[in-house]
Amino acid sequence: MSNEIMIFIWLGLILLFGLIEALSPQLTSIWFSAGALVAFLLAVFGVQSIPVQIVAFILVSLAALLVTRPLAKKMIAKRAEPTNADRNIGEDAIVTADIDNVEGTGEVIVKGVVWTARSASGAPISKDSRVTVKKIEGVKLIVEPIGK
Repeated sequence: MSNEIMIFIWLGLILLFGLIEALSPQLTSIWFSAGALVAFLLAVFGVQSIPVQIVAFILVSLAALLVTRPLAKKMIAKRAEPTNADRNIGEDAIVTADIDNVEGTGEVIVKGVVWTARSASGAPISKDSRVTVKKIEGVKLIVEPIGK
């Protein structure tokens, strides 16, 4: 394979990895774009050895991955933002509709607001029982009877 063909192959890989990166919500291929860029530059500036270009691609991609991935993960990491709903954790509530995890039913009222509820233990909890909010999963309060 000639060096001119390799120039186009590396350019194609740069574009391919860039497109994959642009279409992905996570960092997935930017490191390979960097490796392909270095290999492309080697080919453009006359390095005729295809194995050297391939080794450069692999080494630069690996180095970029090892150096930047931990930093990128730290910067992108989703931090849990407390919401007003979190204030309900630890609060007492009244069961307004029987809680049955198997049937997928149950409601409680906390601070005047009606919430869908599920039992923390999985055991049914009857209407008019007093419960404590243990945690929130999505839009459901996970509760347990007071005194347990």
